[in-house]
Amino acid sequence: MPKKFDDELILLKKKIVTMSDTARDMFNTVMKALVERDADHLNQVPDMEEVVDRHQIEVDEDVTRLMAVYGPVALDLRFVLMVARINTELERIGDQAMNMREHAELLVREPELKKLVDLPRMAETAATMLNNAMTAFNTDDTKLAKEVIKTDDVIDSLYDQIFRELLTYMIADPKNIARSVALIFIARSLERIADHATNIAEEVIYVVKGVDVRHKYLQKNESN
Repeated sequence: MPKKFDDELILLKKKIVTMSDTARDMFNTVMKALVERDADHLNQVPDMEEVVDRHQIEVDEDVTRLMAVYGPVALDLRFVLMVARINTELERIGDQAMNMREHAELLVREPELKKLVDLPRMAETAATMLNNAMTAFNTDDTKLAKEVIKTDDVIDSLYDQIFRELLTYMIADPKNIARSVALIFIARSLERIADHATNIAEEVIYVVKGVDVRHKYLQKNESN
């Protein structure tokens, strides 16, 4: 491939990284609003979503153009396709952050149901997963990508713990239901964000190693 193609791939990488940073800032800002009980933070999130959406369109256009102009093959083709899929995952993270914002708007207007402990921990873990997945993307670090995939179990455990705790609040007093449900939905969005980070890590492993680690249960069944 010509040097111009390599230069364009570098620019494409930079756009994806910027998109990832913005998507992460979106859900971190929602969590900051919840912890500080400050609705003003929530007003920043739609502007961030516009940045994510704009980058998604630009990356889609860049991928289409690179495929048409250069006709990449082998590893280059896998890389361009990976970027297209990561682009989609990041846009969906932005969507989940917007869902979180909607429920956070209700919560910051109401009296605090409980001190938030596990939910910020869940958000911090999801943010670390996304950061590590994108670092793995930038450095072809499959070991780090595998760590991201393993960490998804931590997120799932936190979600289950949060759900069970909030269920007891709802049972104890019907007045707690609306706030409890809003917190559960936020936790669910964080769980989905972690899933998207996991998907990114799986894409890195596929491109670097040529091994598809998705749907491992299918691979196990096919080997029997």
